[in-house]
Amino acid sequence: MNSIGRLTANPTTHAGEKHETCIFRLAVPRPGSDGADFVDIVCFDKLAATCAAWLTKGREVAMVGKLRLSEWTGRDGECRSKLQVVADTVQFLGSPKKAGDPDGGVAEAADKPAVGAYRRKAS
Repeated sequence: MNSIGRLTANPTTHAGEKHETCIFRLAVPRPGSDGADFVDIVCFDKLAATCAAWLTKGREVAMVGKLRLSEWTGRDGECRSKLQVVADTVQFLGSPKKAGDPDGGVAEAADKPAVGAYRRKAS
């Protein structure tokens, strides 16, 4: 799956025993309408660290990945499921927001690139 969209919130990170994980949601414009589809993205290890350091709410990204369906039983005994995209590549589009922007963007260090493509290391 490949998509281009904007982050709906700042990414969340989790450091587990085996992997560092970064999770974020993209709003992907729906062709031919004013609506959008919301896609949950997860990435691991070095790609997760890079995304956590660089991505903020509103940042536009292009990503390529594979769909993953997770299923579990909730505390109430009900079966639950969640569809996510496991990102292989995340490309940062546009420029990061700067402190003082009218929409309250986050400051970025001057030596960080505005556009970059990062790939998940093959296992």
